Amino acid sequence: MPAADPPAADPIGLLLAGRYPDPETGELLGADTRSVIVADSLAGDEVELVRALDVGPRLVVISDPATGQALGDRVERALRSRFTVQSIRLDRAPEADTETVARLLASVEPRTDAVVAVGSGTLNDLAKLVAHARGIPQLVFATAPSMNGYTSVSASVLDGGIKRSLRTATPVGAFFDLGVLAAAPPRMIRAGLGDSACRSTAQVDWLLAHLLLDRPYREAPFALLAADEAAVVAEPRALMAGDLEVMRRLVRTLVLSGFGMTICGGSYPASQGEHLLAHYVTMMRTAEVPVGLHGEDIGVCTLVMATLQDAIIAREQPPVLQPSTVQREDVIRRFGAVAGDSCWRELEPKLLDRHRADQLNARLASGWPAMRSRLAAVAVGAARLRQLLAAAGAPLDPAALGWPAALFDDARRHAREIRDRYTFLDLAADAAVAAPGG
Repeated sequence: MPAADPPAADPIGLLLAGRYPDPETGELLGADTRSVIVADSLAGDEVELVRALDVGPRLVVISDPATGQALGDRVERALRSRFTVQSIRLDRAPEADTETVARLLASVEPRTDAVVAVGSGTLNDLAKLVAHARGIPQLVFATAPSMNGYTSVSASVLDGGIKRSLRTATPVGAFFDLGVLAAAPPRMIRAGLGDSACRSTAQVDWLLAHLLLDRPYREAPFALLAADEAAVVAEPRALMAGDLEVMRRLVRTLVLSGFGMTICGGSYPASQGEHLLAHYVTMMRTAEVPVGLHGEDIGVCTLVMATLQDAIIAREQPPVLQPSTVQREDVIRRFGAVAGDSCWRELEPKLLDRHRADQLNARLASGWPAMRSRLAAVAVGAARLRQLLAAAGAPLDPAALGWPAALFDDARRHAREIRDRYTFLDLAADAAVAAPGG
């Protein structure tokens, strides 16, 4: 018997059925994920959720002390009634770095059929990387609505001092118990709000690269989550008060953002200038600088990027670009020999000589009014984003995260050097526009 049609208004169901219509082309889009369940409670359903995926009888469950207490112990007890389960409990607050991935690969039993993550960002990324290296499927039981990478095709890892986004595979199953998520530490809920708030700045940056440099751009990832995002933006206080319906909307926004990245084959629709700023701080921080939650960092950097974008889009006259002056030795000196060489390879294609600057200035001179209009149409704006995060009690500036002013000033100037994406950080640097305060 054929599967029942998903609800017409449910983009998650349509994607899982391979029937989501691309808003630009009409092409039917799908997802490799086989099951996404968002429910008030999943207690008692764990075995059936995993059994339905048909991943095999031998599982490894990866958690840490906090996620184990929140959900991992329950998941492991349930799965042992049907599966052979290897339990790996990492240390508290594990790092998603190449060393931890190597230790996990050495620990996972050779005949394992699938990797089960119980956690959020770091645990999910580590499980993705281990499963991808072993060539086996991965699934996740979420413990916090703290980030949008659950259903993405990539994983973030710190490699040689550089934050990299590596292509892995989409989880075959992603399961969200709203009762567990609502009980997560408030900081982690605010982090999810921060990671979803950057949709606006990421879209504006990505659209800029398309309009100015003819780089590819798609509307589908933003159309996917528009309805759920609007519901979350309208009720941040209810979210923090434990309202399960608003939590459901946040989870759906995060899930659909991950699917949007997967559809595009990369993190373009959800990671642009705001992520470059945060990654720069992660790369260049000293031991005295606190390590925060990714989504908190992104929320603050989103406000900084939105302020910069607002200031440039408000100009009636187009920016005037100049040839680049940064040199390879500057980048090597800043980041060190190994990381600096990698950063230079990312930066060099974006650098402008006189001819290229003149070409782009001609495009800006003739097309700036239309560019401004399109960019403004998708921007939420710094003031509204600040209201959203403030209503949830989230950090609003770098000082609130314990970031020294000098470190973040360097991030404003040099974060563009770590990735090849052209964002408003690049436009400001190329036009010698001073970055306003965030």
